Amino acid sequence: MNLLSPLRPPAGEWRTQIVGTAAICLVVGLLNALIRGGQLGTSLLYAFLIGTQISAYISLLHHALERLLRRWRGPAGAPPSAWMGWGGMLPCILLGSAAGYAGGQALADLITGHRSLPPWQLSDRRVSVSMGLTLLVSLLASMFFFAAFRLNAARLAQAEAQRQAAEARLALLQSQLEPHMLFNTLAHLRVLIKLRPDEAQQMLDRLIDYLRATLQASRATEHPLADEFARLSDYLALMQLRMGGRLRVTLHLPATLGGIAIPPLLLQPLVENAIKHGLEPHVDGGELQVTAARHAGRLVLAVADSGAGLAPAGGHAPVGTGFGLAQVRERLAQHYGDAARLDLQPRPAGGSVARIEIPA
Repeated sequence: MNLLSPLRPPAGEWRTQIVGTAAICLVVGLLNALIRGGQLGTSLLYAFLIGTQISAYISLLHHALERLLRRWRGPAGAPPSAWMGWGGMLPCILLGSAAGYAGGQALADLITGHRSLPPWQLSDRRVSVSMGLTLLVSLLASMFFFAAFRLNAARLAQAEAQRQAAEARLALLQSQLEPHMLFNTLAHLRVLIKLRPDEAQQMLDRLIDYLRATLQASRATEHPLADEFARLSDYLALMQLRMGGRLRVTLHLPATLGGIAIPPLLLQPLVENAIKHGLEPHVDGGELQVTAARHAGRLVLAVADSGAGLAPAGGHAPVGTGFGLAQVRERLAQHYGDAARLDLQPRPAGGSVARIEIPA
């Protein structure tokens, strides 16, 4: 019987193969003890020793034949762990079963002191029946493990395709977010040129440096949280050039959290929303706070402002219901699935707070 598949499974499938092998050995040993009336321990010993050797021989023959085909036909001749058709697998199963049966039986006889009939005495009915059952079990086990490995390979391929699709979607979202951020910044600069040309020149110089650093960093799928706060600091410095003392900023990032990886530009839309919808409508401006904390094994990122707050029921659309917030929600869903959440709530003292929770 072929207790182990002749196919070489991925590392993650060894558990399935070992459990299947043990189950087949146990069933064959029990059946042998019940049919022949022998001792259960002896029957299990013969089943495991014969099955292990059959598995080893079939695997070696399959591997040797695979290498020969790849050398003869080229790399595409016989893919690793592939069923090579009955013409290739039957000789491996027949020869491996015969050699493993003989070797396992000889080893078991040596351990127990019994003298079993050799497998080549097929004229004896007991030997022919035992060899026939061994070949049948080997064939069925080989087909079972091949089907299991092929199903798992299909699942892995599907998961890989889904992962690549998610990465492509994230790249698309990020490519949409970058010009959105740039257009907002240029709109601010356009207003400042009309009001204070000298400060607009200073803002343009800082904008060039900021865009160079931000656009280069945003090409990655993730970056450290410390880099996210650094880019926010650069952006808010630009906004303070335009708003002056009307914009008061507080950034709080504990050193222990700076190395946590997050998608780039994750907080940028929330900060833009807080300034555009919350602080700019106020004549006196207000305070913007961006904080990071760890709570119950999760990373909590918050963007709070003391501005106009959320619109009351029946009023204008709430803050952050446009492009920026939708982008953040979709990027969180693509990157973290159900493990992430984004809430937007009013603050008791006025203003609003956007809070992101993701695995830490």
